[in-house]
Amino acid sequence: MKKMGCLMVAFMFVFVMFIGCGHKESNTLVVGMELAYPPFETKDDAGNPMGVSVDLAYALGDYLGKEVRIENVNWDGLIPSLQTGKVDIVISSMTATEDREKVVDFSIPYAHSYLALLVNKESGIQSIEDLYDKDRVIAVKKGTTGYIYATTSLIEAQVHSFTSENACVTEVMQGKADAFIYDQLTIYRQNQSHPDTTEAILIPFQEGENWAMAVKAGNSDLLQPVNQFIEMFIHEGGFEVITEKYLQKEKEIFDSLGFPWFFSE
Repeated sequence: MKKMGCLMVAFMFVFVMFIGCGHKESNTLVVGMELAYPPFETKDDAGNPMGVSVDLAYALGDYLGKEVRIENVNWDGLIPSLQTGKVDIVISSMTATEDREKVVDFSIPYAHSYLALLVNKESGIQSIEDLYDKDRVIAVKKGTTGYIYATTSLIEAQVHSFTSENACVTEVMQGKADAFIYDQLTIYRQNQSHPDTTEAILIPFQEGENWAMAVKAGNSDLLQPVNQFIEMFIHEGGFEVITEKYLQKEKEIFDSLGFPWFFSE
């Protein structure tokens, strides 16, 4: 009986600890993002998460009444992190593609982007059509829509894939690649940072892409309030505040060129 009593006490201790941990975790929204994509997902000088998606994550946490913990995850590990429960949601400038929709559930869109080209100044490239050539070398970041576009639509060219955006830009700057395919805003910013060696071709050459938040497939309990939050955030001008904080100059350039803005409905 004494042994049985000890086992019961031990069981109750484990049970209480389990419930306590579960309760604590249920009040925390774990957000996955790759902190390597300024100004959307990056770090400040102290190494803390900052950027558009970070502000968006904390606003979502406030809306849900949850604390937010941001997990810095490599791009190709974001969806697996959802599937294994390491994170609750991904907010990382992710395009809602058909292939991704097969394994995760996406929210309604909160931003829209187009692909563009960062080209070496000596390449002579003036449009996407100039890349339909076996002698052209294209740099792309693995797992991105630029990678998908290059490997499916530019099959005559040589496509070199890298794990980071900066590696792709370096390839173009050094003349090892003729072009880097990525979203318009990043291409614009990288050209501004490297005007002596690069040029930006911002004219869209494919249909717009929708950025959305991703949750584990079947997690409607989270997806529904996330959609409600996005609608509320749009209606209350949240993205105008974010634009003014992080992207005011870029928006002025886009407006002058007649390009649709990221957060336009």
